[in-house]
Amino acid sequence: MAEKHEKKEEKPEKPEKPEKPEEEEDTRTEEEKKLNLAFPEAAIVRVMKRNLDDEKMIRKEVKIQMNKWLEKICAQVSTNMNRFPYIMMNLNEFYQGIKVYESLEEFQKEKDRILSHLDAIKMDIEKLERDLGKVERDVVTLDMQIEEDKGE
Repeated sequence: MAEKHEKKEEKPEKPEKPEKPEEEEDTRTEEEKKLNLAFPEAAIVRVMKRNLDDEKMIRKEVKIQMNKWLEKICAQVSTNMNRFPYIMMNLNEFYQGIKVYESLEEFQKEKDRILSHLDAIKMDIEKLERDLGKVERDVVTLDMQIEEDKGE
């Protein structure tokens, strides 16, 4: 068995990857470390690309700012979760922590519903104004005819 082990060691090792790509990875990692980003850039880009048209490109500063914004949101959610006296955070605490952000979506839907209802009311008012304007014109025309008839 020792001979077999020695033979394995004698086999030529596969050539290592060129140093240049490793340096690029290290540089990218160092750059992310310098910027003190909370999340890997690739993960953020993947999510963004899923929701953007294929021809769209994302500038570096957008990726960085998205990373910082996500870190801020994560910190706010964590702060909300920290208000609970429990040692173990469960889904209930998480859902309570994101409640503000989830309610924003519902708020926007309600706002859109109210605005469309207001538009319908405006159209009804305009129609009533036209109808009343027509009635008022008819009344004015009748009054003028009556005065003309009295004058004769």
